[in-house]
Amino acid sequence: MKELHIDSIIQTTAHLCIQANLHLNKDVVDALQSAQKTETSELAKNIITLMLENATIAKEKSMPICQDTGMTVIFIELGQDLHIVGGDLSQAINQGVALGYEKGYLRKSVVADPIDRVNTNDNTPAVIHYNIVPGENLKITVAPKGFGSENKSTLKMLKPSDGLEGIKKFVIDSVLFAGSNPCPPIIVGIGIGGTMEKAALLSKEALVRDIGSKNPTPFWASLEDEFMDIINQQNIGPAGFGGLTSAIGVHIATYPTHIAGLPVAVNIGCHVNRHTTSVL
Repeated sequence: MKELHIDSIIQTTAHLCIQANLHLNKDVVDALQSAQKTETSELAKNIITLMLENATIAKEKSMPICQDTGMTVIFIELGQDLHIVGGDLSQAINQGVALGYEKGYLRKSVVADPIDRVNTNDNTPAVIHYNIVPGENLKITVAPKGFGSENKSTLKMLKPSDGLEGIKKFVIDSVLFAGSNPCPPIIVGIGIGGTMEKAALLSKEALVRDIGSKNPTPFWASLEDEFMDIINQQNIGPAGFGGLTSAIGVHIATYPTHIAGLPVAVNIGCHVNRHTTSVL
């Protein structure tokens, strides 16, 4: 049985927090550059140029891409044959987050109580999702989530009779409700099925998919394309100033559900859509 000491987890988590906040992922860069070529609005093209320049400056000067360095969402895939030694896994992850936000000079945005709102001063606790998988590795995905986009995310318990048209209406209404607030062009994560909390989790997991990837089921892949077309006809555009590029990605994730339910969640990602992964 493979053993992994928590010190490695702490250091890796800290590194991922910094990297996610300082470096724009290649899939996002490629999507923005592609959108720039197809844009017909000069203003939209200029805004995309500024977004790409901002990312370049952040990387070169080791500065955050965005001032809102997010609440740290972490997805853990834990191999069932891996033995964690030296301490508690969740504590180690939170130690890594605290270390990363301190070393990286990242803004600490977490408050300990939703009403008292006293800052925890280290951006912990993180929101950690665990998945037990075969094998003996630990996969850590860090996805800092800013609340300009998070605040525009939605969830609705549709009726089965609402069907596909009900899903379409809810998703588009959610995007229009978000408007310019989540720093478009956006990535739209859509979770369909399961229960209330499962649909929400699916929608957030969908955001860490590579832009340009497709749902493996042709029906849902075609719906992703349809949503992209509809959203990009809404003239929201980069930073909300109009144009053809309101979204650069739509990702759908589904799960079996109850005969009486049709949960749908929409999690909006801003144009930087920060996330990075490491396997130990």
